[in-house]
Amino acid sequence: KAIGCKKGDSVAIYMPMTPEAVASMLACARIGAVHTVIFGGTGLGALKDRVLDSKAKILLTADGGYRRGKVIPYKQVVDSISEDCPLLEKIVVLRHTKTDISLKNDREIWYHDLVSDMNTNCPIVPMDAEDPLFNLYTSGTTGKAKGIQHTTGGYLVGVHNTFKWVFDIKPQDVYWCTADIGWITGHSYVVYGPLSNGITQVIYEGAFDYPGKDIAWQIIEKNKVSIFYTAPTLIRTFMKWGEKPIQPHDISSLRLLGSIGEPLNPEAWHWYSQKIGKSRCPVVDTWFQTETGAFVIAPIPGFTSMVPGSVTQPLPGYHIAILNDEGHHVKHGYLAITAPFPSMLRGILNDPVRYEKTYWEKWDGMIYYAGDSASKDEDNNIWVHGRADEVILVAGHRMGTAELENSIVQHSKVAEAAIIGVPDSVKGHSIIALVVLKESQIASPKLEQEIKDHVAKDQGAIARPAVLKFCSDLPKTRSGKILRRVILKLILDEPTGDLSTLENKHIINEISDVCRKVREELATIEKDN
Repeated sequence: KAIGCKKGDSVAIYMPMTPEAVASMLACARIGAVHTVIFGGTGLGALKDRVLDSKAKILLTADGGYRRGKVIPYKQVVDSISEDCPLLEKIVVLRHTKTDISLKNDREIWYHDLVSDMNTNCPIVPMDAEDPLFNLYTSGTTGKAKGIQHTTGGYLVGVHNTFKWVFDIKPQDVYWCTADIGWITGHSYVVYGPLSNGITQVIYEGAFDYPGKDIAWQIIEKNKVSIFYTAPTLIRTFMKWGEKPIQPHDISSLRLLGSIGEPLNPEAWHWYSQKIGKSRCPVVDTWFQTETGAFVIAPIPGFTSMVPGSVTQPLPGYHIAILNDEGHHVKHGYLAITAPFPSMLRGILNDPVRYEKTYWEKWDGMIYYAGDSASKDEDNNIWVHGRADEVILVAGHRMGTAELENSIVQHSKVAEAAIIGVPDSVKGHSIIALVVLKESQIASPKLEQEIKDHVAKDQGAIARPAVLKFCSDLPKTRSGKILRRVILKLILDEPTGDLSTLENKHIINEISDVCRKVREELATIEKDN
């Protein structure tokens, strides 16, 4: 408020996992400002796009953040894009790492200077239930991230109640969700759900293999964590490391375990239950989306039977169906939500047409299309099998193939690119890039690394392709659509199926050879890890 922020203003938050970052979200909510939290691993291009699209008036950031003992330069990244964001009036900088930086101009303010003599009495600004609370960007298939809009009343009803039901919370609980606030899990189940229920919780900034592979168990032991909520990627990483890092630590305070981000395979479910939960902790495998805001499908401890690999049953008030393309009920098809619910998204920022087309067009505007494939078993438990479209999951983070392809094509020597998500036992998917260079450009290992680095800088380190190979062309239909399924099948050394829609059939032999090299390189990477 002291720097001119008022109800309805847009505030971008690009900060590490600090108490001040959480406080900044709550401060926006208290005065009616609309926050847009941007994940700290976001690259330059993606950060700028989000600040511009959200029309942010104020940006909150930090001098830096910590990762594996190194300082991540948040302010330096902001400096690279701030001049291209003319609507930014103020940039507030948290002194977190004590990095030697200076403020550039009058619009930049130190966080500690701003709050040093601040009056602690801040009256709540009354909000209508449908007033916007936040926008949060999630990847899509068109190359541009979607700014998902959530409102005040419905969203809070959803996260408050589902948190209470699914985690069976008690007054004495200590809760730890490992999600970053830059994602919906961090919004709903680090900030709004837990705090509206008054729970004591742990937040953590850093990696889970530094300073040692037992850091998670140290934190649980030290803080007597009773509820631990994390991603399948991390669970599978813990499995890979084995029991040795766990054994020195007393984690008997744990009474409930949770999973979120992508399907948790039964093998990992059992390991999580037995080695971390000591076969006495319920495991709640949850399903929701940025768009749904709150849990939609999840077991309720003591009420719902736990089924390894399944997210089990819809929560009270949610109506779920498995439908085919015609909208008929089937055992295996698309996951659909057939009735309104409080925390559902209210739109895509600045793009109502895309909102209608993405979520409502498939079944004549009457049923919500979640974009995931799913099935029901004989007990009507729901099994989610992953994205039905071309969004890939890496370590629980959704990224659009088109967004990553657009990033690669921005490189001056690149003509075209295809991004493929290849199943990875730990991360969910590995990102594979097939790249077509412009005429007269020569492929080389140096250029390969240069393009990988370009993607990491533009979209964030997590988006860096695991393998990148050059080819003269990509398999396409007559309309120019890249047949990514064909590339994936060739990488996996599986039958390609029907190639009747393929326009440039002569390219298959070359692509097959490239995909064989991808497969060999992936095998080498897995062996080295």
